[in-house]
Amino acid sequence: MIWGRKDEEYVTDFCNVSRRALTEEEHKIFRYHYLLGGDWKLCCRKLKMDRGNFFHAVYRIEQKLGRAYRELKPYSLYPLNEYFNSTYSEEPVRAFEAPNVVTIRPVRPPLAPAPGQKAA
Repeated sequence: MIWGRKDEEYVTDFCNVSRRALTEEEHKIFRYHYLLGGDWKLCCRKLKMDRGNFFHAVYRIEQKLGRAYRELKPYSLYPLNEYFNSTYSEEPVRAFEAPNVVTIRPVRPPLAPAPGQKAA
């Protein structure tokens, strides 16, 4: 029988993976906002950032860490049941990659009917 402190080990793994996956500046934002629970106003003031740059950094951090937690070997940190129940899959797990293709349809007013055509 093996005994361990799974909750404490999870917190340690979570913090260590975060520290390794992020740059020093990103980890500072992560620490203030997620670990210490600071709202965006406090974080912006403490880090001397404007609101837009702060939220762009937060979204980049979420994307980086989500991928790092999911693709961690041999046991990913997400989903939690795989971590705490120690299930192991032979099939490699890949994070979802959003397509980079952006289709933009311009909004245009309806065209006037050509001369001699009836309006619908």
